[in-house]
Amino acid sequence: MAVIFSGIQPSGELTLGNYLGALRNFLDYQDDNECYYCIVNQHAITVPQDPKELFENTRKLAALYLAVGLDPKKVTLFVQSEVPEHAKLGWVMNTISYVGELERMTQYKDKSQKRGDSIPAGLLTYPPLMAADILLYQTNYVPVGEDQRQHMELTRDLAQRFNRVYGEVFTIPEIKTGIGGARVMSLQEPTKKMSKSDDNQLATIRLLDDEKTIVKKIKRAQTDSDNSVHYDKENKPGISNLMGIYAAITKTPYETIESEYAGKGYGVFKKDVADLIVGALVPIQTRYNELINSPELDTILDEGAAKAHEKAAKTYRQVELAMGLHRK
Repeated sequence: MAVIFSGIQPSGELTLGNYLGALRNFLDYQDDNECYYCIVNQHAITVPQDPKELFENTRKLAALYLAVGLDPKKVTLFVQSEVPEHAKLGWVMNTISYVGELERMTQYKDKSQKRGDSIPAGLLTYPPLMAADILLYQTNYVPVGEDQRQHMELTRDLAQRFNRVYGEVFTIPEIKTGIGGARVMSLQEPTKKMSKSDDNQLATIRLLDDEKTIVKKIKRAQTDSDNSVHYDKENKPGISNLMGIYAAITKTPYETIESEYAGKGYGVFKKDVADLIVGALVPIQTRYNELINSPELDTILDEGAAKAHEKAAKTYRQVELAMGLHRK
């Protein structure tokens, strides 16, 4: 079986975009692959975090991973900080990384500009830790979006660099492109990707939003004055985004959607989109509420950490032996 690894930061509630673009595809991977899904809380602290919120968000994210349908009997779900090999290998990856290549990372340049002169070193060394996360499990495929492609290319470079110097230890991972994953855009700025960190609360639908909130956000979603349900991403990005959500949930072609809503206008279409979203999220929210304060969640995470540690420790021992970081 191929090994798949993915990690999400517990820095905010998952969005409809996270679900339709990635998480739903994870359900297809879990049947025929060896899957590791990690809550990367050590990545989250590369920028300041409120400790109480980080603790709570970590638990929420774990519950949502399971609520969307991941089966702990088929996948390994765990918290990054509970497997110490991540930090250990992260340091090793730092030692073979070059400052210049880290400074060229687009996300580092974007985030460091917002920090002024107080740039945490962790922002710079984020990619080597991400590389460690992936390489520990001898990962074959990593499902990521275009915004992480540069980090993935560095991960491959570091793995190849290590293998050249110290011998063949790491599998060289490849990007896993999701089949059928939807790219959901902001409801207020439909040329930008929907983000859980967006300051505009109307821009993002979160997986735990209630029905009233979802209806309100869809009703206020930016469209245009044409009032024609027609897919044209360049000239009609707002209504095209809503059509993308509709198509992702129902598996309906755009041509069929256009035919069904010919002459009906945006009001009717928005109401139906809101109803579809509510229908998709209610079962997730029900399962989340069952898990969030239950001992079942802790048991799953305990078992996941133990299983992840078992595999990570084997890889890290190979690293120690290859580099001479051992006494016996």
